[in-house]
Amino acid sequence: MRNKVFFSAILLVLLSFSGCSLEDQENFHFIALPITSVELPESFNLNETYEIKVTYQRTSSCAYFEGFDVVKEDTTIRNVAVIGSMLSDSDDCEEILQEVETSFNFIVLYSDTYLFKFYTGKDENDEAQYLEIEVPVN
Repeated sequence: MRNKVFFSAILLVLLSFSGCSLEDQENFHFIALPITSVELPESFNLNETYEIKVTYQRTSSCAYFEGFDVVKEDTTIRNVAVIGSMLSDSDDCEEILQEVETSFNFIVLYSDTYLFKFYTGKDENDEAQYLEIEVPVN
């Protein structure tokens, strides 16, 4: 009985170390994709959920939409960026300018006017640029 337990333990240890190995490097990195336009209502109602439509520019055939990064800068100030993944190990990437529409849901939790800052890219000085839109709350 002891031998069975001993050999089972050794077998378990050996199988643990011989599992699949992951590559040392990731084959992608995250990027912010420039937003070109946004659809927001003229005003919000407190405690309601709104779909915010965003059009962004896909700049490479190797860039893929991953989601949104919505950062609360202050109580009612939100910085919004479209996040994509860019393949790092592909030689087949082509520069493209494809506009893609997507959306996210936003819940209005405060009665003050909201200020949205949508990331639109970088200027010639490599500084981030934003489309700023204020939406009052009824």
